[in-house]
Amino acid sequence: MTGSLRIVRLANFVAPASGGLRTALRELGKGFAAAGHEPVLVVPGERYDDRDTEQGRVITLPGPRLPGTGGYRVLVDKRRVARLLEQLAPDRLEVSDRTTLRWTGTWARRARVPAAMVSHETADGVLRTWGLPEPAARRAADSLNTRTAHTYARVVCTTEFAEREFLRIGARNVVRAPLGVDLEARHPALRDPALRDRHAREDETLLVMCSRLSVEKRPGTALDALESLRRRGRRAVLVVAGEGPLRSRLEQRARERRLPVTFLGHVSDPGLLGALQASADVCLAPGPAETFGLAALEAMACGTPVVASASSALPEVIGAAGAVAADHGDAFADAVDMLLERLEADRREAARARAECFGWGTAVAAFLAAHDAPVPGTARPPVVPEGVA
Repeated sequence: MTGSLRIVRLANFVAPASGGLRTALRELGKGFAAAGHEPVLVVPGERYDDRDTEQGRVITLPGPRLPGTGGYRVLVDKRRVARLLEQLAPDRLEVSDRTTLRWTGTWARRARVPAAMVSHETADGVLRTWGLPEPAARRAADSLNTRTAHTYARVVCTTEFAEREFLRIGARNVVRAPLGVDLEARHPALRDPALRDRHAREDETLLVMCSRLSVEKRPGTALDALESLRRRGRRAVLVVAGEGPLRSRLEQRARERRLPVTFLGHVSDPGLLGALQASADVCLAPGPAETFGLAALEAMACGTPVVASASSALPEVIGAAGAVAADHGDAFADAVDMLLERLEADRREAARARAECFGWGTAVAAFLAAHDAPVPGTARPPVVPEGVA
């Protein structure tokens, strides 16, 4: 198949200013455009907007804010979205929301437009983090995923971990396409001694968590890990970059336990965020439902090893360059101690080397292949990094 394709992408639950989904949408859009295609992104916002950007055309439709989510909005006006899709006349449809936007798969079938659903989280993982018992979460996830797989021509999963819940139900239309990291914008050279001195003394271990502060991310595990480390005698401090509905509760917990935690809120300067990631000794990624973990991969690109939830997809992504832990503070503290036993130069070099397996070029090629869209200069399917295949 040859020629330029109009690839319309719909997404809900995009953080207002940052976040892994926002980053992925931007970088994939840029890659689609660079490959000669016409990406159009439709997202919810406070008011209508339509502009051309480096990631292609971005259309914002008014969508209500979801209470208790820290700013997430959703596209709820089905008629308006359907009219817009008819006007845009896409050659391909890509949807990043398997719940409130699943109806668009039916629209695509009727319009004879090949449509793909991108699985950015595991359904049963999210349901478990919200308190649903594992058997009930699994049953609900299987039901949801069966409908999703039947509705869309393809389901795109970023890791084997994300793919498993679809293979469990016998879905045969699942394809793998990893995400990536900007290896130039995130680099060990961003390490800033002055910034590190601002947050930690020379004899202290600087831990960093870059995460949305919401239930499904389990940010409290990072505070529990800090408390465990200090209880066993390690001088450690924690810097949290991120905003969310749990922030005030976490700040209160840190005060009550007298933990040295600095809450930066949303860090809008990508250079500053990169310098923070590069200056840390260890990055914590406690989210148990992550199907990829872009923030963790960014830290590794900066040369900082990661301790990640063993319940997430991150063990696939970080490989032997990081450490994994059960979902409680003591286990995370054990993993931090284990990483710090390695020579600093070795652990930082290993982290960077692993991140270099995940450039955005590979991710763009894999997503275009999932759309049966031509990829300039390629005659065969893209190679998926080892450990994610």
